Amino acid sequence: MAKKWFTPKKEIPKKIYTSVGFITFLVVLGLWSLLSYSGLVNSLFLPTPTTVLATATKLFVSGEIFSDIGISFSRVFTGFLVAALIGIPLGILMGSLRIMEGAFEPIIGFIRYMPASAFIPLLILWIGLGETEKMSVIFLGTFFQLTLMVMDVTKNVQNDLIDVSYTLGAKNAQIFTKVILPASLPGIVDTLRITFGWAWTYLVVAEIVGASSGLGHMIMQASRFLQPDKIIVGILIIGLLGLITDIMFKSIYRASFSWMRKDGF
Repeated sequence: MAKKWFTPKKEIPKKIYTSVGFITFLVVLGLWSLLSYSGLVNSLFLPTPTTVLATATKLFVSGEIFSDIGISFSRVFTGFLVAALIGIPLGILMGSLRIMEGAFEPIIGFIRYMPASAFIPLLILWIGLGETEKMSVIFLGTFFQLTLMVMDVTKNVQNDLIDVSYTLGAKNAQIFTKVILPASLPGIVDTLRITFGWAWTYLVVAEIVGASSGLGHMIMQASRFLQPDKIIVGILIIGLLGLITDIMFKSIYRASFSWMRKDGF
């Protein structure tokens, strides 16, 4: 039985799938506890789990953390939404039309290697230190990868489907709306799930300059005042928010594309 679990591409029971993830979590928590409670690592660098839990409880009971969560979520969501509204149509066109791929793929492929944080000084010069600047960092961190991933998804649509559609009398516009888009939609939703996770990783970068609120700002303030417990709480909250959005996209995927569902997704 155990041999089957390590066979490439073999399905395993849902119970086993869930259990190994839980065990991994316990191992990480156990290692953290060992290092912190034993004093092997100074509490200034690694506070204990109970200290972090106490700090988190204090922040939530006082209510001060909720405004930071709301502000950070609105920045991530808005920046990502704009990236998706532009990137999805452009990616579909690039994956469907060679002329669009030739026009945009080289420049997008070039810019995507540039770190979003490097654009912060320019963004400050161009649009100031307001909310738009922070959302723009999220946009730059996700737009180029999202567009190229959507392009790849669209390029994988089988040419046979398009050829048959033309044979049946479909026009170019109908090929996009009736064939390419429906066939690409599962992959596009999965791409959104992955890139939304990336958007959360750019949050601290977006809030590192000129911010007076948000989880990233809270983390940076805690760093200045040597509060590692508060830093870890902020990191864990960002991770939890990212996990929640990931679960939401998975639920949408399961509900919308049940025929493509695989165990564990």
